Amino acid sequence: MYNNYGASYQEQRLQQLMEQKQLRDFMRMYTNLVARCFDDCVSEFTSNKLGDKELTCVSRCSLKNMKLNERIGQRFAEENAKLMEEQARLE
Repeated sequence: MYNNYGASYQEQRLQQLMEQKQLRDFMRMYTNLVARCFDDCVSEFTSNKLGDKELTCVSRCSLKNMKLNERIGQRFAEENAKLMEEQARLE
């Protein structure tokens, strides 16, 4: 009974670690997106609001980066599926 509990605890701990890593990765991606779009798009500091050009630039920059990250995720999933198929054939 102790072994089952230990395995269950390990699985829960592994799940927690994976969730923490995913959150860190998401926060890193978000921080990089904000920094990149801010640096590329914001040039006027005389107002506390973004100008029309800045708003358009930030919107395009954000969309472009989200699409890029989505595509990277898709490619990763495709490559992972190929690896899983290869492993299944070898077993």
